Amino acid sequence: MSTSDDLVEINQLLARYAVNMTKGDVDGVVAVFTPDGTYSAFGDAFTLDQFPELVAAAPQGLFMTGTALIALDGDSATGTQPLCFVEHSAHDMRIGYYTDAYVRTDDGWRLKTRKMTFIRRSGVHDSGIPHAFEAPTA
Repeated sequence: MSTSDDLVEINQLLARYAVNMTKGDVDGVVAVFTPDGTYSAFGDAFTLDQFPELVAAAPQGLFMTGTALIALDGDSATGTQPLCFVEHSAHDMRIGYYTDAYVRTDDGWRLKTRKMTFIRRSGVHDSGIPHAFEAPTA
């Protein structure tokens, strides 16, 4: 596979993430990750089994992402992708960027880790309010 093919495949993977988040398709979001993949925000890393509750607790709306800047390294890669989220009812915005690690699997490229960084009106970049989401306890 060529570098261009890898970049197109990873960008399509990221497009599936954004479209599935916008549509509220949790299974579609989970499918872009490796089985042991994680999403980090609010000071915590969340595993895929926590995604249904995490997505249900999040505001709904449009996940508008920009083209990711990706560095390929064989069967792994890292990247940063800008995000503008617009909440559906009041059209309030959140802006920031994802910092990602990708890995090539038998099923193609997948996200291994995705970390959200918010850009605040003050200009501060942070991962959000710790424990803004509480995973249900067993």
